[in-house]
Amino acid sequence: MSGDQSPASAGGAEADWSKGTVIVTSLASDSHTWNLVFLQLLIEECGYRVVNLGPCVPDDLLVAQCHALDPDMVVISSVNGHGYQDGMRVIHQLRALAPLAATPIVIGGKLGTDEDGARRVAELTAAGFDAVFEDAHDPVTAFRGFLSAMQPNERLLETADGVRR
Repeated sequence: MSGDQSPASAGGAEADWSKGTVIVTSLASDSHTWNLVFLQLLIEECGYRVVNLGPCVPDDLLVAQCHALDPDMVVISSVNGHGYQDGMRVIHQLRALAPLAATPIVIGGKLGTDEDGARRVAELTAAGFDAVFEDAHDPVTAFRGFLSAMQPNERLLETADGVRR
């Protein structure tokens, strides 16, 4: 797990993470790290603090970290082609946490090994992901657009009765 490391802080300048905290992670079946480092740098450039959980993250660890850190967004990346299966398994656990009910949760990368990307996108979105970035459709540009459209700390407020509005 890496923490508050950023190019800005490494170069001596103070980092500006005023937009909130983002958890970046892969899932249990994915051992790749280059995608996570790339995403961390991209998201930090956009003004967010990143907690990078690293590769091969078990579902229970991801859920526990999300519960403990209450992030402003969760970004799940897959390179191995199992992102759809892993994402479908974990999204319900994440959405079951009250603090994450209104938190943007996105998934992207190589989500499957067949050509049925439209079905995967529809099913992952229906399951609870706010956005799905398929490898075949310029995911970096699409993700940058998603990030720039978000407002800092954009989440629903929890009222005294426990309802997020």
